[in-house]
Amino acid sequence: MSDRAALLKGIRVWLALFVVCLVLSGATAFPLVHELRWTDSALRALSAPEYLPALTEWITRVRDGLATADAEYPFLLYGTDWLAFAHLVIAVAFYGPYRDPVRNIWVVEFGMIACAGIIPLALVCGPIRGIPFWWSVIDMSFGVVGVVPLYVVRRKIKRLEALSSPLAAPAAA
Repeated sequence: MSDRAALLKGIRVWLALFVVCLVLSGATAFPLVHELRWTDSALRALSAPEYLPALTEWITRVRDGLATADAEYPFLLYGTDWLAFAHLVIAVAFYGPYRDPVRNIWVVEFGMIACAGIIPLALVCGPIRGIPFWWSVIDMSFGVVGVVPLYVVRRKIKRLEALSSPLAAPAAA
């Protein structure tokens, strides 16, 4: 396998991993009420209230809030449907670099900027919305973890670009 083919394969594997995670993250925003009920039940079954009382209290509070919103104001959850949709649309955008990485490196760089943007969003909006700091740290971890495969992909694309450059080709004798 040539260097170019190996780089392209590596880029596509990392992008596929990133897209799968993005789709899963988005898809989980649709059934929030059911997920929180299940999570709350699972935490109680695992005796989490005894060992992680703050986590259990927070999950119960969020579950109760979502259940109330779902029962009395279901239109509020439409916002999380749009959140899920946004994840899915952004995932589709990564087909561009999957198909032609060098030409569409901007999508990867956009994704890296979006990952970085998670941190100030969580630090500013978390306290405004009454989110516990430790939960904001969990939210920020999505940006930190998400940027890793994108950084790897960007480096590989830059190497692929250098291999594809006319200057990289040996001069004719």
